[in-house]
Amino acid sequence: MKSNFFRILLLLFVLSLSGAAAARTYLVAVGVADYPGSDMDLTLPANDAASVVEVYKAKQSLTHVLLTNSEATADRITRAIKQVFAKANEDDIVVFFFSGHGYNGGFLAYDSRISYKQVREAMAQSKCRNKMMFIDACHAGGVREEATTAHTNRVSSDMRGANVMIFLSSRDDEYSLESPSMSCGFFTTYLCRALQGSADENSDGVVTARELFKYVNGGVADFSGDRQHPVMWGRFSNDMPVIKLK
Repeated sequence: MKSNFFRILLLLFVLSLSGAAAARTYLVAVGVADYPGSDMDLTLPANDAASVVEVYKAKQSLTHVLLTNSEATADRITRAIKQVFAKANEDDIVVFFFSGHGYNGGFLAYDSRISYKQVREAMAQSKCRNKMMFIDACHAGGVREEATTAHTNRVSSDMRGANVMIFLSSRDDEYSLESPSMSCGFFTTYLCRALQGSADENSDGVVTARELFKYVNGGVADFSGDRQHPVMWGRFSNDMPVIKLK
């Protein structure tokens, strides 16, 4: 009888550990390369978004929506953020990724502009503690109050209190570079490498916000010949998990 009791306790302990390890990532990935007409077309953003999905899918239990080109309307993006991220629990990971054209303070969906403030407000409905935006777009750093090369948590007034890490591919006076010979843009290339484990500096199986910034910022700056410098903003812990590696 006593033996059966201890077996039950052991089973409950194992189940509790498996429940703790069952945290999921909730991802909305958007890439717009083919804008209406032909004057604004890009080469790699749709593939950027698909690549980020594949990286998370390989490493995490993942719930995601992928919107590319004409699918990536402002309405669909906003609805996907609200619907997908509402499913996340406190200890899960919530990620919004965008690649395409940007402007100071936001980015261009297929049919209209979306501000970072709009995305933050949509993400705010999630109770998850680990929220992040990755934006691979020209002039992405326009969310900032002032230009700086440092990793800092200062953000413009409409983003304060958002509890969202915002990782932007370039300063507000820079272009986010891509090359037709590459499968992804410079920022997304280093972001994917980081998420695959290259940024896990202490080899603990978790890539944190600090580790992510250090790896991606340094890699992109070197690779671009100092022409592109990713920046990170928001109210978050430097130890916030960005991805938990298997």
